[in-house]
Amino acid sequence: MAPPDSQHVNGDDRTGAGDHVVRLPGMPSQVARARELVGAALGRDHPLYDDVALLTSELATNAILHTKSGAGGSFTVSVVSSAAVVRVFVSDGGSEEPPCVCRTSTQATSGRGLPLIEALSDRWGFVREAGATTVWFEMSQQRLPAWVAV
Repeated sequence: MAPPDSQHVNGDDRTGAGDHVVRLPGMPSQVARARELVGAALGRDHPLYDDVALLTSELATNAILHTKSGAGGSFTVSVVSSAAVVRVFVSDGGSEEPPCVCRTSTQATSGRGLPLIEALSDRWGFVREAGATTVWFEMSQQRLPAWVAV
């Protein structure tokens, strides 16, 4: 699935005050900086902050562990928000294989990042072009409560 246009959130042609982009070295210590970008873009009181920070951490970790970004390269994190939606894009140095939502055993110590993205986000996808991969997810701010009466 192609990523939504990061410059057009909810039909708005302007980037918003909550739009932030940072390029980080492909080192494990930079996962915390990716989470900090979420805080800077959304604020810690934002209703989606915890989920967005968690999913951003997963994508940053994947960029470091599974792509050329972690072998002396870098990766870019973009957080784009509006009143209706939050989108995060993580672009890395590319890899031999595309991202995989692989199912792991209950004893596995890794391999749960993309299944978590799939479970918590409203939409997600990736694009591979020019030797790089961009994985993105989107979360709507208009969520129904779990206990909706019928």
